[in-house]
Amino acid sequence: MTVPDGLRPATRDDLSALPVEVAPTLLGAHLVVEAGGERVVARLTEVEAYHGAGTGDVPDPGSHARSGRSPRNATMWGEPGHLYVYLSHGIHSCVNVVCAPAGVAGGVLLRAAEIVEGTEIATRRRFAAREPGPVRDLARGPGRLGQSLGLRHAEHDGVDAVTGAEQSGAVALLLLREQPVTSVATGPRVGVAG
Repeated sequence: MTVPDGLRPATRDDLSALPVEVAPTLLGAHLVVEAGGERVVARLTEVEAYHGAGTGDVPDPGSHARSGRSPRNATMWGEPGHLYVYLSHGIHSCVNVVCAPAGVAGGVLLRAAEIVEGTEIATRRRFAAREPGPVRDLARGPGRLGQSLGLRHAEHDGVDAVTGAEQSGAVALLLLREQPVTSVATGPRVGVAG
């Protein structure tokens, strides 16, 4: 795979800090996914940090890891750079990039992206049974992003986006910007107490 100018493959070290520190470095990054023999590339535009057990004495109330390790959230406790793909509301496959040192739960939810390659594939995946919507909406929202990329819970939970190793017919590779975005808008999470 040819890496576009201005981007470089992510390393485990890049992703081994706390989620709130890793999250800004993911903005503008590309997530390349080949699933079912079809390639889609998304430029990440919105992310959200989840600290697992929290950064101090208080667990992160929005994190799937807040109550400890379980079969459902085991990927969040693993090596940085794996994708934690989970099911939301029983229908949406959402994608997190695992970050923090191995054994410490943490992840960054990929909330929105711009599809920069494979638009036709993403459109077909998103609008298979209805009239296509605007291209800008293909990956606007975590469920739409997962669907556009072709990542599905539970078969793709744990895909390694650092090595690009194949898992259940999918390969993912995270490409970070060589020069991180310098102007980042941040705010509190909506609907999460604590």
